[in-house]
Amino acid sequence: MMLRSPSEELAVLRTSSLAAVVEREVERLILNGRFSPGERINENKLASELGTSRGPVREAIRALEGSGLIVSVRNRGSFIRRLSVQEVREVYEIRSALFGLAGKLLAERVTADQLERLNGYVTGMEEASRERNFDAYYPLNLAFHEFIVDSAGNAMLAQQYRSFVKKLHLFRARSLVQGGGLGVSNKEHREMLSAITARDPVWAHEAHCRHVVSARDRLLNVIEAEAGKPDRT
Repeated sequence: MMLRSPSEELAVLRTSSLAAVVEREVERLILNGRFSPGERINENKLASELGTSRGPVREAIRALEGSGLIVSVRNRGSFIRRLSVQEVREVYEIRSALFGLAGKLLAERVTADQLERLNGYVTGMEEASRERNFDAYYPLNLAFHEFIVDSAGNAMLAQQYRSFVKKLHLFRARSLVQGGGLGVSNKEHREMLSAITARDPVWAHEAHCRHVVSARDRLLNVIEAEAGKPDRT
């Protein structure tokens, strides 16, 4: 086996580090709605915007294909993943079960500090909703859900939950805006918080499951409404 020289090792490290940075940035652009479901990714344009070559962009696309955000079609290119109705139903069934369990576990062991954090998230979302400030609302919404899962005390549950919801971030954002879900979602968040505050695991489980089912229905309404629109690919 040939050993690399120190300079070659450094070059590999720099390339790997750049690819990781580009991957995180492309993922951020996708999750922030920079691209629409089904939209083709122009590698040259994206590389120019990011101030890099096409190589790291290609590597980022391959990595994000593995996480389910991008789909590559031979001889056509890479596209932002568009979920089918069946995929949405299946993913949300699993998400509902995992999130309901997280709510139940957290209600059984929640601390005063955790309740304070949760109340802060819900209050912040309510304020952002009143101001129609989605840019402030959505990060709080993601943080609220992740905090519940992380605080449930089950690392495997948290890992599995994230593997299912990552590909849905873009679609969740669109459903909240286009599906008019901010106000309704906030009412559901407040009920979830009330159940956890009461330390009632049965109520918490039901409230968390209902929230995900309602989110699924809002998302399906958006997908069905967009089904008749022209494909941007």
